[in-house]
Amino acid sequence: MPTELPESAVPPPTGAGQSAAAPTRRTFIATSTAVGGAVVAGGVIGGTTLVGPEEAKAAERPPSSRILLTVNGTRRTVTVDNRTSLLDLLREHFGLTGSKKGCNAGACGACTVLVDGRRVNSCLTLAVRLEGADVTTIEGLADGDRLHPLQQAFIDQDAFQCGYCTPGQIVSGVGCIQEGHTGSPEEIREWMSGNLCRCGCYVKIVRAVDQTARRK
Repeated sequence: MPTELPESAVPPPTGAGQSAAAPTRRTFIATSTAVGGAVVAGGVIGGTTLVGPEEAKAAERPPSSRILLTVNGTRRTVTVDNRTSLLDLLREHFGLTGSKKGCNAGACGACTVLVDGRRVNSCLTLAVRLEGADVTTIEGLADGDRLHPLQQAFIDQDAFQCGYCTPGQIVSGVGCIQEGHTGSPEEIREWMSGNLCRCGCYVKIVRAVDQTARRK
């Protein structure tokens, strides 16, 4: 009955031309692992000694950009985190809290503003992409104490209840009128469909937009 020795018990070959000091596969793997670990450890240790507190602090700071834009007729320069949305820029940096954060996912329209005359969901728009842009919020529609015609129409038609969606509805309505999508109540509803009113004031909102469009 043949007997096989375990690998550890097999003596290394001593054939002609082979040095007794030649490494086996086992010793080669063990040596490589040890050397690799030493290199990694050395790199970590070296990294902590080479990077000073200033560099470490800079590495932890998120990337930011300096942007110049016009908001409600006023030129503004600000440095913001590159991940900042236009909505957060308006609310947190400029104190313009009229634009509301509803779903924060572009589904409700409460944050609607005009960028270069076009309606956008400010919660989905990165502020750093608006270099040189002209932004209009609900605060920029009135002329001093004189309300924008659509703001007045919302009052005339009692087109709001809780009022949370109203800023976005009005700004979107202004954009809808400027785009010429007010030929009929059905067309107004279609082009205002991105703005949700949880109180259900849609009929009066459409009337307010229609009233303003007809008096334009």
